[in-house]
Amino acid sequence: MGLTKTENEKFGKLLAELIFFKVFYYAYILVIPILVMDLSWWAIVLYIIMLHFIAGIILAAVFQPAHVVVETNFPKQDENNSIDNNWAIHQLETTSNFAPKSRFLYWFVGGLNYQVEHHLFPNICHVHYKDLSKIVKQTAQEFGVPYHSEPTFISALGNHIRMLKKLGQA
Repeated sequence: MGLTKTENEKFGKLLAELIFFKVFYYAYILVIPILVMDLSWWAIVLYIIMLHFIAGIILAAVFQPAHVVVETNFPKQDENNSIDNNWAIHQLETTSNFAPKSRFLYWFVGGLNYQVEHHLFPNICHVHYKDLSKIVKQTAQEFGVPYHSEPTFISALGNHIRMLKKLGQA
């Protein structure tokens, strides 16, 4: 089953856009610095690799303890590729907050330590997550729906490690 003419045109445009932005990215992140900076090319390449490595570690450290912890649920879809919950309950069952009292972490990760609220209200500015969390937690308790939160970032990492151990033993 092939693509229609409209789908082929859309695919072609998306592919051209992808190629353009990849070329643009490598031009400004790699080629221009090599041409204008007084550093060897290998040092610039090394710095770019380090940049991506550090960014990846930070992203993993923020998102893994918010999703892959012992308390969160990993629902399986049925034969119709559906799950047995509505969207909001699914968000509450599959996400977890961490370090809700840490002002530094709240600032550093842009409110993403409030992952539950981030998932429930993706169009609301993160500065409101802290206040929203109190309302969401209370509402979840009223309706008997889970609301997951770890008190500190270290406890969230520990919880994530316990989950990895549990997954490794399964």
